[in-house]
Amino acid sequence: MAEITAALVKDLREKTGAGMMDCKKALNEAGGDIEAAIDWLRTKGLAAAAKKSGRVTAEGLVGVLSEGRRGAMVEVNAETDFVARNEAFQGFVESVAKVALKVGDDLETVKAAALETGRTVAEELTHLIATIGENMSIRRVRVLEVPSGEVATYVHGALKPGLGKIGVLAAVEAPTAGDAIVALGRQVGMHVAATRPAALDVSSIDPAAVEREREVLKEQARASGKPEAIIEKMIEGRIRKFYEEVVLLEQVWVHDGESRVKAILDKAGVKLAAFDRFHLGEGIEKEESDFAAEVAKAAGG
Repeated sequence: MAEITAALVKDLREKTGAGMMDCKKALNEAGGDIEAAIDWLRTKGLAAAAKKSGRVTAEGLVGVLSEGRRGAMVEVNAETDFVARNEAFQGFVESVAKVALKVGDDLETVKAAALETGRTVAEELTHLIATIGENMSIRRVRVLEVPSGEVATYVHGALKPGLGKIGVLAAVEAPTAGDAIVALGRQVGMHVAATRPAALDVSSIDPAAVEREREVLKEQARASGKPEAIIEKMIEGRIRKFYEEVVLLEQVWVHDGESRVKAILDKAGVKLAAFDRFHLGEGIEKEESDFAAEVAKAAGG
């Protein structure tokens, strides 16, 4: 039997898009003949993944997972909303979140991590693409950790625990951990899901964004014809209002409609160290399609 070298496996992977373990098995089955190995992969449906790689993936699931002081969040995309209800796909998203919780949020490190199936995360994704028949991608990963306290999670519109369309991580620093901190963190998560803050505090806002806002406000104020001294006061007032809209700690707490988020946290004796919010498909340009035309085309009309 021909020796199955790493170079041969790499060549087959590049030609088919199939996973490393599948390529190795195919070459063993084909006695090292790469064309026969391609045919073997095709008969198993494992060479189809490469053909799907150009399709837009804006659906799928956001998965969140927390274990005390550390939490992970991932977004895994697919082509259609139907895939989000597929148990194999849901299981994969949960597996990716578990891996991220362990290895961190470097995407390439996550993809290279091994799963219980014997494949890496990237190979398992290729296998899933071939099995389900849609293009898929792991879009982003985030891991948060606090020295003491809890990293709480929240999923809006959850299909099942930890999986949905919008996910939030809230890293709450506190002297101790416990259910009360988790509950508060979850409330913060609900607030973040609803208000979409751009930054945790004023100091973490992009200065360029503040300057752009200031210039817009300045032009608007000058159009009123008021003196420069009055204009400057108007601008400062409107900048404060801008902060109240986009800075989490400056926002009005959605749960009571009057307190500031920072006041709620201060009263609880905790600090929000960090947060993140993933909204499925956010920023992905979707292709608009005529469904009726697609059906007619598929039917040969």
